[in-house]
Amino acid sequence: MASATDARLKVYQATALFSVLFALVGFSYNVWRLEVTEHNNNVREASFELLLQLAELEQVVYAAHYDRDLNRGSPRDGWVKVGLINDLSGSCSEAVVASAAALKSVWSANWAEVAEERTAADAVVAAIDGVRAEVRAVLADLN
Repeated sequence: MASATDARLKVYQATALFSVLFALVGFSYNVWRLEVTEHNNNVREASFELLLQLAELEQVVYAAHYDRDLNRGSPRDGWVKVGLINDLSGSCSEAVVASAAALKSVWSANWAEVAEERTAADAVVAAIDGVRAEVRAVLADLN
């Protein structure tokens, strides 16, 4: 009789231990999944805002170069956009940070000639396209 009670007690203890372990694993997975989801949401929001700012910077370049409209194509607006793009890039990935830094460098070297020189405008647009491609890659890699 004592051995049957001992066997039941061991089964009960094993079941309780397994239940606690299963609950801890489930809770840990849930916390991990929530963290990943929050990170993905932050990256997604920053990426979409980056794409909007890149499009607006491209519009500044086109207005300055093709329309010769220095109101809509103001270099000051361009500097603000480039700064914001640089700031937002830190929320994405190292590749986006690097391409945004390259865009800032290209803008810095070419902003004064964007209105007059096609090569300057093309260089800035190519740098914008580089950042855009990196942002799209980051969005595609989100899980």
